[in-house]
Amino acid sequence: MKNLIIINNPLVKRDVTYLRDKRTKEYQFRLALRRISFILASEIAKQEFRTVECEVETPLEKTIGHSLEHQIVLVPVLRAGLSMVNSFVEMIPNAKVGHIGMERNEKTLEPRTYYYKTPKELNTSKTIVLDPMLATGGSASAAFSFLKQKGARDCSLACLISAPEGVRKMERDHPDVKIYTAVLDRELNENGYILPGLGDAGDRTFGTL
Repeated sequence: MKNLIIINNPLVKRDVTYLRDKRTKEYQFRLALRRISFILASEIAKQEFRTVECEVETPLEKTIGHSLEHQIVLVPVLRAGLSMVNSFVEMIPNAKVGHIGMERNEKTLEPRTYYYKTPKELNTSKTIVLDPMLATGGSASAAFSFLKQKGARDCSLACLISAPEGVRKMERDHPDVKIYTAVLDRELNENGYILPGLGDAGDRTFGTL
């Protein structure tokens, strides 16, 4: 799993425990997910972003500062990925945000794209797909295939919980995509859900259990 980067942070480990706990209320779940997303954004920036020098004038004198070299495009996978967007936008205020709607057939476990809208400059931007759960990897792989068809070249994935099966599929289908995750779980069950996991991230975020 050479493309997998697990965030080793005590605060992330604590908040993953909150997310796993079935007693955690919706508002607590959202707050924990938000905090983890801040740290994911920071880690991705440290590993992936480059800066260029620029001149800035302080109240006392001119000095050299830094700005991001590339446009950042965030693409949450609907709907669960929406829960990660605000944290990333707060960390990267100049980021543009696209959306891709993917849904999984619960019988075949195959993904289907039902909505797509992104900025036009994908070919010159750094694209970060946001999706809390990397389970079978079908939806993530399909999302990146779709984005690459639209011109995306420099891509990475930010997720909370990953399964080995999903990581392996992503590495087979998209060996150029780095995967940033809070934790790598044990396996998938017969229904394609991550074990031990945290249930359905979308349902637990939006209270649609």
